[in-house]
Amino acid sequence: MATSAATLSFFSSSLFLSSPTAKLPPFLSLSSKSSSSKPILSVSSQLSTLPILSFTGEKVGETYLDLKSAPPETARAVVHRAIITDLQNKRRGTASTLTRSEVRGGGKKPYPQKKTGSARRGSSRTPLRPGGGVIFGPKPRDWSIKINKKEKRLAISTALSSAAENTIVVEDFGDKFEKPKTKDFIEALKRWGLDPKQKSMFLMMDVPENVDKSSRNIGGLRMLTPRTLNLFDILNCDNLVLTPDTVDYLNGRYGEEYEGETEDDEEEEGAEDQNDDGTQ
Repeated sequence: MATSAATLSFFSSSLFLSSPTAKLPPFLSLSSKSSSSKPILSVSSQLSTLPILSFTGEKVGETYLDLKSAPPETARAVVHRAIITDLQNKRRGTASTLTRSEVRGGGKKPYPQKKTGSARRGSSRTPLRPGGGVIFGPKPRDWSIKINKKEKRLAISTALSSAAENTIVVEDFGDKFEKPKTKDFIEALKRWGLDPKQKSMFLMMDVPENVDKSSRNIGGLRMLTPRTLNLFDILNCDNLVLTPDTVDYLNGRYGEEYEGETEDDEEEEGAEDQNDDGTQ
């Protein structure tokens, strides 16, 4: 695999660690192979060569993945901010408790002020009694936070660039499955050099019904489309599988030649908003 001066390694990254010598998480790595000690202060493009495999597992060619990526000095912060934004925007914020004024009852004094031998009680709704109100309890709120579109796009492209070492391209296999069968899909994974027990993410432009049904019973496998592509699944997988059409899409969407917002971008943002509203 041919890469540029600075290479982000997907499995041994220090993107989320303050010390580069600390123990690294299993799905992120950051290694710098710069020929110069001068720091990189701008967004760069990383060219990675990926093998193209046939459905039978034979190498039939090569392609390239040319994506924008943040420099090593800021990659950790960019990806961290984007993943925190995605996770926090999924919070529904519906937790609610009753204050003293909202608890039902309590209009009558529970017992006389004196001659009972007990503490004075003016109301049964007091937070000091079981069934009373809650002091400083949670109320419905909006947890969502904002992130710039260019910043989020840069975080996704940086994560995809870091996954290039463990990425393969498979020729379109949508018509290879005549009927849904998980066993056939597992055999295909083995032919492509993938372990069915590892976490694998497939990114396809369109997922045929037979492919979807054949893969959905494999626990560590995620089948995504450009509308459902998200940063968490990219970081949480061990292997990334693309199709030739997906490579062209990624180079156009996250590469240097990207010009601006398109109709596909608006559709993706609408789908993300629906996911944020419907998840907990």
